[in-house]
Amino acid sequence: MAEQHLPDGTRSLDQQRPHSARVWDYWLGGKSNYEVDRVTGDQLQEAVPDVVEAARADRGFLMRSVRHLTAEAGIRQFLDLGAGLPTNHNTHEVAQDIAPESRVVYVDNDPLVLRYADALLTSGPQGATNYVDADVRDIEAILEQAAKTLDFTRPVAVMMLGIVQFIIDDAEARDVVRRLVEAVPPGSHLALAHPVRGVSSEVDRILQMWNDAGVDPQTLRDPADVAGYFDGLEILEPGVVPCAQWRPEEPAVGANRAVAPWRVCAVGRKP
Repeated sequence: MAEQHLPDGTRSLDQQRPHSARVWDYWLGGKSNYEVDRVTGDQLQEAVPDVVEAARADRGFLMRSVRHLTAEAGIRQFLDLGAGLPTNHNTHEVAQDIAPESRVVYVDNDPLVLRYADALLTSGPQGATNYVDADVRDIEAILEQAAKTLDFTRPVAVMMLGIVQFIIDDAEARDVVRRLVEAVPPGSHLALAHPVRGVSSEVDRILQMWNDAGVDPQTLRDPADVAGYFDGLEILEPGVVPCAQWRPEEPAVGANRAVAPWRVCAVGRKP
């Protein structure tokens, strides 16, 4: 059953094909997934055993980067693109735990994510959250809707964890990131995570399995391509590294280069 539209205009849920947000939710231990997502998730994990650790490392990077941006960089506004299904330690929860006045806008275009957004992405009374139902490529619509919650004359953290790989065309991916960075003022930050090629032949295999399974197609890129998204920005230490190695709270974890070295990340500041 392909995705359809209900009489009220909302999209129905395709339960016959796996979906990236639901497979990711399964790997993170969530419950917002279907049997087809769990089967696909297990098959992918069999091919690449550390894929679940990669998902958890990505989530750990989100938490640590948001903490840094809030506590150290003084950021109070976040634009989280490709937010996925709500789970523990969402961006607004991490930010508002440090600065209750933080404002967060989530962007995604999955109908299941949309259904859960109103129930779970709730703000504390001093801050605000909002949800924009849009494709990451639709920059103008995203910025227009996000401006109802965020003040784009003040610094914003643009969060792009695990979303850019779904923009298959390299030039288009660079353009999307560039336009988002251009839309925010100096002092803003970009946090981005992306899987890379050239680290493990198993990763190439899992990508082909992922795409063949009918999950939203994605691509791998070279580490240099990921670094290129930060052109014009000041990349924070430790640079472009595997997600588990970005300022780990437990040094032993960061030192373990066996934890999904094929999923890298970085944070950059707009001067």
